[in-house]
Amino acid sequence: MKRIAVIASLFWACGTTVTEQPAQNTGVFTEYENKFYDEIKKELNAESSEKKDPKMVFKMNYSAIDIPMSIDEFTTVWCNDPLSQGRTGTCWSFGASSFYETEIQRLTKQKIKLSELFIVYWEYVEKAREFVATKGESRFTEGSQPNAVTRMIKLYGMVPADYYSGKKEGQKYHDHKPMYKKMSSYLVSLKEDSNWVETQALIEIKLILDDYLGAPPTEIKYNGEKMSPIEFRDNIIKINPDDYVDFMSMLEAPYFEKAEYDVPDNWWHNENYNNVPLDDFMELIDYAVVNGYSVALGGDVSESGISADNDVAMIPSYDIPSAFINEHARQLRFKNGSTTDDHIIHLVGYLKKNGENWYLIKDSGSSARNGNNKGYYFYHEDFIKLKTLTFTVHKDAAVKLLSKMR
Repeated sequence: MKRIAVIASLFWACGTTVTEQPAQNTGVFTEYENKFYDEIKKELNAESSEKKDPKMVFKMNYSAIDIPMSIDEFTTVWCNDPLSQGRTGTCWSFGASSFYETEIQRLTKQKIKLSELFIVYWEYVEKAREFVATKGESRFTEGSQPNAVTRMIKLYGMVPADYYSGKKEGQKYHDHKPMYKKMSSYLVSLKEDSNWVETQALIEIKLILDDYLGAPPTEIKYNGEKMSPIEFRDNIIKINPDDYVDFMSMLEAPYFEKAEYDVPDNWWHNENYNNVPLDDFMELIDYAVVNGYSVALGGDVSESGISADNDVAMIPSYDIPSAFINEHARQLRFKNGSTTDDHIIHLVGYLKKNGENWYLIKDSGSSARNGNNKGYYFYHEDFIKLKTLTFTVHKDAAVKLLSKMR
């Protein structure tokens, strides 16, 4: 028995030497704060006079982790400077509009600032139209998806930001809370009265939008030439909405087939998401950004591993070790509600650091302005692998993967 015990102890000692365990992440309780959003509310006179107890949150401890420190470490595509979406739920328009600005530069070499609010205006009109058509069953909220921008560009065209800001004179930040509340109340009244006259409903919705955002232009003058938003799309920015494709990676639908992205903000039930295995999903993101394309991402940002102060998003080992992030881990979190469709962002760069991939994220949300790199986050590859649910990219970046679709 003694000899067996000695051999066993030697075997155990050798095993611990060979299979050295990776360092374990730790978390700390810290007081929640979003200084930039507080600045927005103060500017808009939207602060509450009610004093609240400090909210403590559990966050990953980054003190001993070698993370990127500056956007200058990344290889990037061109993009306009980050903008704040203010006090709105329009990240989908800011993220995807930024994506299309980068596409315009890639395709035509023009550096143009697009109007996010032109898209927002018409998206609200289409949401109201569907609300009436479905007798109040369709979702009417501030949220949407990147391909909603693609859809609105196809329906209504686009204009430069100089022609439509969506702000009143002197207004520093967007604020859609009062506007949304008024539109929502109006539509609820239609449902209560069973008053489903689309023409009248859209007139009223447009009146509210015009009051808060201003009426969108039907004609602009660009390079000395008058043109419609459709003509600006076709002749100047030369964006063909049909050239853009959406991907997801979900076990609930067959791989290499199109499926619906089953989240509330896909309010028109778009079924054109190319569902692919996770490895293909990640490979395409990596291929795209390395080869000069950018990507509009959608997914979860309510995580312990996101640190606004450090501009970083990682998956802590106390959540799930890197080696165990796979399709099943993604699907579990999506179905149990721990991964939600929170936010749309724009991936604009990449970095290889200590043998791991990092991605530069342009973000219109308020938390992205609380660190040293205003308007940006640095996403670790594991965070995208586990928490990014969908993305939009030009079809030319996805030729190989699209050829596999049934």
